[in-house]
Amino acid sequence: MSFPPAYDQTVAVRAGEELNIPALEQYLEHNLPGFGGITAVKQFPGGYSNLTYLLQTPNADYVLRRPPFGANIKTAHDMGREYSVLSLLHQVYPKVPHPILYCPQTTVIGAPFYLMQRINGVILRNQPPEGIDLSPALLRQISEATVDNLAQLHGLDVEQTGLLSLGKPDGYVQRQVTGWIQRYQKAETDAIPDMNLLARWMPENIPQTTDIAFIHNDYKYDNLVLNPNSLTQIIAVLDWEMATIGHPLMDVGTTLAYWAQPNDHPALIGFSLTSRPGNLTRTEALQRYAQKSGLPVHDFVFYYAFGCFKIGVICQQIYARYKKGLTTDPRFATLLLLVKAIAHNGVRAIQSGYID
Repeated sequence: MSFPPAYDQTVAVRAGEELNIPALEQYLEHNLPGFGGITAVKQFPGGYSNLTYLLQTPNADYVLRRPPFGANIKTAHDMGREYSVLSLLHQVYPKVPHPILYCPQTTVIGAPFYLMQRINGVILRNQPPEGIDLSPALLRQISEATVDNLAQLHGLDVEQTGLLSLGKPDGYVQRQVTGWIQRYQKAETDAIPDMNLLARWMPENIPQTTDIAFIHNDYKYDNLVLNPNSLTQIIAVLDWEMATIGHPLMDVGTTLAYWAQPNDHPALIGFSLTSRPGNLTRTEALQRYAQKSGLPVHDFVFYYAFGCFKIGVICQQIYARYKKGLTTDPRFATLLLLVKAIAHNGVRAIQSGYID
């Protein structure tokens, strides 16, 4: 089945990221009733972490997720946990793909993987989708809907829904700060003064808080599927690999660290569409979140700085794999520049007290 250009498009599978089709087909025919065989395999080109493929069959299309080749960061690429998150979440939150099957074995395609429902829609990546005019008025509405949906997600009752079983909220912020600093030290390839400054500053400035929520931890435009007939309607949220129970402002901080503005470094501006005219600024987005969620947003510079550091670490880990030759994806060659740019934003915030 083909879709208009505005839909999220697939491409031929990148060299070095091919799947073992005969083994995969044999496994799915045995474990998925009515599978019908694979007619085509394509790859979704977006994303910098777990790999995402489209499996086409005579009866349905499926999305397959697996860890990136060369990655050994178990907690960041745990397919079983991501499948468990979807299995529990889709019962209480309608905007997630339906999970279909999980394979814990590495003997099929070389790593654990899972299948989920394909949801067709528009995804905003670093360029406007073909045939769509992102006018300032439309982009403002999309950015407002993005913030509102995050507030809605944080409003889920984690105890009544059973989501509380997915995390350990006590000491969450402290563990995150310590863990991401350790990850950075292990992945460091070049001296980046701003990353080191953030690593020193964060442990000494952790706010005292008791708020908890179910958090996505990677919530941004290119993880949202929009209704092609009404782009202000979010029909699905993707990539739940880092979702957990934690402090909601840690989630907001990460989202706004991705949220580029016109005065940011060009490397960050080119990463998303949030710097385009009409889009809410970071401060406007934070104010709207506070209004919609009813939660206090005190000490937000800390959460924003942490978000900058975390995204910097994620990019640094990917760049380190690229530098070691464990992946040949050409997009990764310039990630070090992005690490420096986003770390600069974090330092600028703690020095000025503002996130814009």
